[in-house]
Parts: sequence; C-alpha cells; structure tokens
Amino acid sequence: MNMQGSIGLAPRISIVIPAYNTANLVAGCLDSVFAQTYSDFETLVVNDGSPDTPELEKALAPYLDRIRYIKQENKRAAGARNTAIRNARGEFLAFLDSDDSWLPDHLDSQMKQFEKDPSLDLVYANGIRIANPRRVEFMDSCPSRGPADFQALVSERCQIPVSTVVARKSVIVQAGCFDEQLQRCDDYDMWLRAAFQGAKIGYCYQVQARLNGGRPDSLGQSSVKMLEGYLTILEKALRALPLTDSQRALVRARRSDINARYLVEQGKCQLKEGKFAQAKEIFSQANDSLKQWKVSLALMGLTVAPQVTRTLLVLWTHVLGRFSQANLRLSRS
Repeated sequence: MNMQGSIGLAPRISIVIPAYNTANLVAGCLDSVFAQTYSDFETLVVNDGSPDTPELEKALAPYLDRIRYIKQENKRAAGARNTAIRNARGEFLAFLDSDDSWLPDHLDSQMKQFEKDPSLDLVYANGIRIANPRRVEFMDSCPSRGPADFQALVSERCQIPVSTVVARKSVIVQAGCFDEQLQRCDDYDMWLRAAFQGAKIGYCYQVQARLNGGRPDSLGQSSVKMLEGYLTILEKALRALPLTDSQRALVRARRSDINARYLVEQGKCQLKEGKFAQAKEIFSQANDSLKQWKVSLALMGLTVAPQVTRTLLVLWTHVLGRFSQANLRLSRS
C-alpha cells in the first residue's frame, strides 16, 4: 500500500472515496468536496487497483496537497472503504463514491443532524440520480418512511444511498466494517449489520448529492446481479446474525419476495434471448410466489405465442427507452 498526503491535527470528519475506473469523473467529485461550507475534514482517496491508474493519477495530481492518496491492489469497493477507514483519523466517516458529488452544504447539513440529536450514529439524505434520464430524486423511487431501523432496512421501507452517509467511525468499526467477500451491495450489508447492533439512524429529504450510479431499472443482467446481491445478504443475515423469531420471519419473507423478483428478471433475460422453454419455467416458479397479473400474462403469451411475446417485450423496452430520452431532452430545453 502506498500513501501520499500530509498529516496534521485530527479532523472531525474523514471522507472516504474509493476510486476505480473513474478518472474522468473524480475531479468533479473532489471539486464538490472542496466546495463544502463545512471545512473540518480530511479526504482519503483509495485507488483500488484501478485499470486507469495513469489517467486517475493525472486527474488527482492537482489535489495531492489536499488529499491522502492510497494505492492498493483491487479489493472491490468494500476493501477500498475498509482501507480508508483503517487510515481515517476523524470521529466521523463521510462516504462518497468517486463518480458521485455533493452539494456545497452536504457536510454542514449532516453534522447539524448530529448536533440536534447527539444519540444519532448514522445519517443519510436524498440525492438526484443524474444517470437516470429523468434525473429523479433517489427518494422518489427509493423512499424512506418511519424509523430507519433493522426492520425498515430489511423491508426496504428505508433505503440508504451510500454517497450521502455520514456515520460515527466507532459504529462502523464495531459492526465489523464492510464485508470484503461480497461482490456487490456491501453497503446495504453494512447498514443492516449496524442497525441490527442498535445504531440509531436518521435521515432527511433534502437533496444533498448527485448520484451517478443510480441508473433506471433495466431488463438486463445488471438487475439480476443486484437481486443476487440482496439474496446473498439476506441469506447471510439468516446465517450469521442472532435474530429474534420475528426478525427471522421478516428476513425469510423478504428473501422469498426478492427471490421471486430475481426469477422474473431471469425470465425476462431468457425471453429476450429467445429461450422460450427456460423463460416459461422461470416465470412459472416466480408466479408461485408473486401471483401477479403481468407474470400470468407472460406465461399465457409464452404458451400461445412465444415469439410475439418476445417481440412485445423488446418493443416495450424500446418504448420505455425512447420515453426516457424524450424526458431528458425536455428537461434540458
């Protein structure tokens, strides 16, 4: 591991930025950090074995006197965040992905939540999903309602965008930091474990970040992989956490629901590839749990006219894409 950057008095906040293949975006990320109205922080940028290291280091060069730059072999986002946490000197951790950015009052707003309620351990906020053609707010599609406790995170009644999170370092460390064995959704797993251990979580509806990673739902493999990630984490919770009977029942019910959604996405992928028999079998398994009219309609279509059903799916996907692009053009006009 190679580290650059000066070390002075311990700051209140350590900003954690994992960087991987974002050389063209990291300057915008850092500009938003140094535009913060709150100034008592240090910034740790972890180059996680990025394939664009020469370009990344060129982009970081103007900031090297203001950041602590750490270079390591690839350990995915969880490993990069853990490396930053181990080197962080602040009482609080602020997480920011290198393709996202903050609005200028983000840190100030989050720290005011801690001042207002000192019992809080972790806070998060709303953001704009700039990769979505409609540029919707995160909480429009992923709302937060009621207390953000373990039950709320399992049921997704509350959903946390990682690039808006500020948390007490002690809480993250006590919860075991990020699980480096997970290929995706390691942030969800982290918040789930912290909440299970009693971390008090707060949030606000104010938009405080621009989230580049929040893409629209698709019918492709990305949705399948995301749902696989959720399934892995729920199964891990059932296996590793000393859940109460009611908590175990909730996690099992959520796992069943996610598995059905996972099967639907798999079925869509099979249908798009013209694998009608496989798609029909998968949709049938999903419908045993979901019993939704759309899945039943797909099953009927695969029985009566599989090629037409596939064509309609492709056409509908195309129409949604054109509609999103039209909204994007209108928003820019």
